[in-house]
Amino acid sequence: MCIKYCASMFDHSNPNCRVIRIIFQIYLYCMASNLSANTEIIYPRPESTADARTNYPLQLLELALKKSGTDYALNPSKFQMQQGRALRQLEKRQGVDVVWSMTSLEREKALLPIRIPIYRGLIGWRLLLINKKDAIKFQQIHTVEQLKQLRAGQGHDWPDTAILRENGFEVHDSSTYEGLFKMLQNDRFEYFPRSIVEIWAEAENHKAENIIVEPTIVIRYPTAFYFFVNKQNLSLAKDLEKGLKQTIEDGSFDKLFYEHHDDLLEKADLKNRKFFELKNPILPPETPLNQKELWFQN
Repeated sequence: MCIKYCASMFDHSNPNCRVIRIIFQIYLYCMASNLSANTEIIYPRPESTADARTNYPLQLLELALKKSGTDYALNPSKFQMQQGRALRQLEKRQGVDVVWSMTSLEREKALLPIRIPIYRGLIGWRLLLINKKDAIKFQQIHTVEQLKQLRAGQGHDWPDTAILRENGFEVHDSSTYEGLFKMLQNDRFEYFPRSIVEIWAEAENHKAENIIVEPTIVIRYPTAFYFFVNKQNLSLAKDLEKGLKQTIEDGSFDKLFYEHHDDLLEKADLKNRKFFELKNPILPPETPLNQKELWFQN
């Protein structure tokens, strides 16, 4: 492009002055072109068109990249991606540059996490989606051992599945996200644990199937939801960390977090629920649990 630009401007008359001016103009043109070119960042297109779970992390990602000081252009992948596929594609650096997901020992071996929990740990605070007809059954549960007598549903490759099974729960899994709601509706299992930040939109999307949020129980385990990048993509990891830290320092992280989650926390009515605490055997030791300012406190 610069060569074509040079050819169009070149004039053989008065060569000394004109050549110098042309070279300088070409330099400015090329510099402006480089500065205006944004680096494209591809994120996974959601599995379902009705899936509102993308809204908050995508807005936080946009905010962090903007605060990083580097020009990026965010675009969805060409096709919808289940979480497992998105993580595999990210590891291969094929068709996706960043994924947001729950951490685990296995995932941190394969990918590079930016260890700032984007949901402030609320991803490990689990309410239950149930069939409306089973509401009384769950109101009569007062211990975690009683809950273990019922069947849970989860994604087959989700870290939550391993956590629940390691804690002694019976878990029935599905290879697709939407398949889990059909399984719950058809009594393949009795409850579908979902985080506080996810469950209300999901219940609204599936209210026609008589799926509701159980009002008395919370399952809680320590975990974090991070942005992940390919292990070789150190520049993006550095910019994401820089941008996220800036959002924390200037208050824009908290502002966005509570804009999306204040109403959800109020709906959860945590002070009137029974808490069942679980261990997380797949939590990486590098998880910054000691940095209290990064985590939601009830």
